[in-house]
Amino acid sequence: MMPTSGGSTEHASDGSPSSAAKIKEAVQARDALADALTRAGIQLPAMDVRTPWAEDREDERRYALVHLGVCSAPVAYALAEVIAKGIANGLSS
Repeated sequence: MMPTSGGSTEHASDGSPSSAAKIKEAVQARDALADALTRAGIQLPAMDVRTPWAEDREDERRYALVHLGVCSAPVAYALAEVIAKGIANGLSS
């Protein structure tokens, strides 16, 4: 489930999303993913949001990443199973 735009004005002068908007989007995506995984019975280590640009180059708006961290093999299998079930349910709809 993707968050809807709340009429945010977090844009650069050229109309592109600002760094803050991109970070906010990644945090919302991380939270949505964590919620979905929790409901599916899967728990990953703390997921964080990372920005691949240097802090002193804040004016360069690129993107923010949701870092999933590492997980054990059983958790990876559980995640794969949930994804496969979701795909199967989507195809049968």
